[in-house]
Amino acid sequence: TAYEIQYCDWSQTCALPILKKILAIPLSALTLLSSGLLFVCSAEKIQPDADAVWEMVSEAYIYAFPLVLTDATKTLSTNTDGTMESRAPVNQFNHAEKLADASFRTVVTPNVDTVYSQAWLDISAEPMIYVLPETDRFCNVQLLDAWTNTAAVLDKAGAYAIALPGWEGELPDGVTRVDVPTATVWSIARVVLSGDEDLPNVYAIQEQMQLLPLSAYGQEGTYTAPVGTYAKENEFVPVKKVLSMTPAEFFNTANALMQVNPPAEADAELLKKLSTINVGAGMSFDASILGENAAEHWTQMLQELRATLTADGVKYAQKLGQWIYYGKPIGDFGAEYTYRALVALVGLGANTVDVAIYPKTEVDENGAALSGEKTYTLHFESLPPTLERGFWSVTAYGGNDFLIDNPINRYCINDRSAFKLNENGTLDIVLSKEAPEDTSNWLPVSDGEFHLFMRIYVPDMAALDTWQPPAIREQ
Repeated sequence: TAYEIQYCDWSQTCALPILKKILAIPLSALTLLSSGLLFVCSAEKIQPDADAVWEMVSEAYIYAFPLVLTDATKTLSTNTDGTMESRAPVNQFNHAEKLADASFRTVVTPNVDTVYSQAWLDISAEPMIYVLPETDRFCNVQLLDAWTNTAAVLDKAGAYAIALPGWEGELPDGVTRVDVPTATVWSIARVVLSGDEDLPNVYAIQEQMQLLPLSAYGQEGTYTAPVGTYAKENEFVPVKKVLSMTPAEFFNTANALMQVNPPAEADAELLKKLSTINVGAGMSFDASILGENAAEHWTQMLQELRATLTADGVKYAQKLGQWIYYGKPIGDFGAEYTYRALVALVGLGANTVDVAIYPKTEVDENGAALSGEKTYTLHFESLPPTLERGFWSVTAYGGNDFLIDNPINRYCINDRSAFKLNENGTLDIVLSKEAPEDTSNWLPVSDGEFHLFMRIYVPDMAALDTWQPPAIREQ
């Protein structure tokens, strides 16, 4: 799930708990801290030329981090011989079979609105055909390039040829071409679900999805997808793997990846600068340029990465009443490299705001931290504004960022819930640990601190300007 894990909604190996321990990145934009310099080093230890080198190294690291993390995530996610759940070989679907519950511990703040069908594509040899069936509900496919930008969103039924821009060839009638600028493509299909009883309908949609090479299209009866392979050395936590790389490992990995996943044209000026330290497609990074105490400086750079990313990220934090969400250009970052790296860290696979926003709050309307020792009312004057096939939900998470165990196995209230509106059309959701007499509008919370995510899919962004967001009031 999920930059729904925090602000997005990928469901693949987020590893944010480990990241918290390593970098202690805060999850609320309310606590974003600003900081000045990335390094604090004495003049005696580092000469001016060394300062300039390390400044470029840090800039290069921030630039390349999403690319290297995407590759590490792909390596883990496709590391299977077919016997492992939640994984699939390259160019094959990995269909989720159910929503998360309180026992789920794979990723933090999991989404409990949509069921995922993911695939890691390699389109270097030929286009891949993705067939999306007709559905009676929200169902779209986000196509991310290797740099974590959303290259396209497939939201209408049809057959699509996912191809590199330079591919030349003929497509069968009825197939729509979709260009993605990198050979690595991460496809994330989201299908909205209305409770466990709706699962058979979601399975039927998954069964009608198709993914196969262009050369096999039209010959589905004879095509057999290759069997994957498993390698023990590829069993790792992607974020931890990347953060543990030496300078040479990191930059040479990035340089190799750039050869098959070319940087955007807008990156040319920065890459010309970074080429002076041998960072760029096909180059060979020489760690000797880092000078003495390179390992110490590298460690310090990673430790102080938080301040740089969060200070930049505050520019993109949008207020919605007492709620906060990350806004444009999330999911389509352009040259906002620091923001791109921040979002990769806290939620790989972020949607663009026209597809979804994820406001979060961990305080009541008076700014006091939410606690299960109290009972609250979450009051909606009107329901979240969405466009056609849009939907909304409010999900509660404990202090550990996981779903909260409760006697009725309810983890969110959404537009598909059997809640009761007030006579004037407003909605009051009860937030408490103990069940109220009428549980129709009850959202169970933990006995300690908790926080909420409000997910609004296909939001009416124009209406949001005048919409009154819900307020949390202590009873």
